[in-house]
Amino acid sequence: MKLKEKTRLQSVFSVLLVFWLTVWCLLLNTPAVLAQDNTVNYTFADLQYQDFSNKDLHGTSLAGGNMQGANFRGANLSGTILTKGSFLKADLSGANLTKTFADRVIFSEANLTNAIFTDAMLSSSHFFNAVITGADFSDAIVDLYEVRLMCKRADGVNPVTGVSTRDSLGCR
Repeated sequence: MKLKEKTRLQSVFSVLLVFWLTVWCLLLNTPAVLAQDNTVNYTFADLQYQDFSNKDLHGTSLAGGNMQGANFRGANLSGTILTKGSFLKADLSGANLTKTFADRVIFSEANLTNAIFTDAMLSSSHFFNAVITGADFSDAIVDLYEVRLMCKRADGVNPVTGVSTRDSLGCR
């Protein structure tokens, strides 16, 4: 009788253990879609023409993502990782990109009006035909070639920081 009860208790314990381990694993692997905007991992995501206007996305990863034509107007992208992403023809007007890691990113033909790129890492990124009126690049790392191209069309003053685009790029 004792052996039978002991075997039954072991079976119940084993079932409960498997149940709790399963629940624990499910909690640890909660899909990103259930998370808040600024904790979602958008690495390699296809976000073409999506609307992220005025969203708080600080600290997220958009690395390798395709954001062509996406709307990031007024979004908080501070501290994000954008490596090898494409913002071709995207709207980043008024967006905060302070301290972003944006190496090898395509910002070509994007609207960067009044965007803030202070302290951002923008090496090997491209800004061909991007609208940069009022954008602030203070203390950002930008390739000299890109700076020279942007200085040809740089104008305006950022309404938040009060810094002129020409001054922030170090244009002569």
